[in-house]
Amino acid sequence: MSGIPLLGEAFPEMEVVTTHGTMKLPEAMAGKWFVLFSHPADFTPVCTTEFVAFQKRYPEFKAMNCELIGLSIDQVFSHIKWVQWIGEQLKEEIQFPIIADDMGRVAAKLGMVHPGKGTNTVRAVFIVDDKGILRIMLYYPQEVGRNMDEILRCVKALQTSDAHGVAIPAGWPNNELIGDKVIIPPAKDVKTATERTGQADSFDWWFCYRKL
Repeated sequence: MSGIPLLGEAFPEMEVVTTHGTMKLPEAMAGKWFVLFSHPADFTPVCTTEFVAFQKRYPEFKAMNCELIGLSIDQVFSHIKWVQWIGEQLKEEIQFPIIADDMGRVAAKLGMVHPGKGTNTVRAVFIVDDKGILRIMLYYPQEVGRNMDEILRCVKALQTSDAHGVAIPAGWPNNELIGDKVIIPPAKDVKTATERTGQADSFDWWFCYRKL
């Protein structure tokens, strides 16, 4: 477990074989955000729905300077055949690379294999920023497919937080309390707390919000 990276740490350096050739991570994504996501196996129904869903949203990820990278412990020829099948049968061209981790080295380094859930990779998601820092980790079991709109939201939320120095509420930009507004960092001194008390766009001095 000690080798698994933690939030705020640099994404570990690794050389990987993909459907787009060999690449070094995170070096190959320098200056870009990327989402690395694992799936249990090629030619399985839930994974196929996920890849189609990711591909349909790929332009939205790219618009945020964010790339997608898939991964499973299948061999690269299996990835290639599966991608071809998706293109031929479902009319969706998978344009992002898929890592062939057939030796399981990447899966072991990133904690993608959970013995209680079998020998395949679980549905892990790693969001890495343009400086190579791991910002979000998500894990789903094999039996539950992911919500790609939530992953898109996570990237947008992180980028918004970084750009404006704010926190992001639950369900943003459709929060039940403050809609599409964002949360101002809490006051750090009595003077600021006093000034914020009773202000508009504030529930209390420690819970203030604003429009971007």
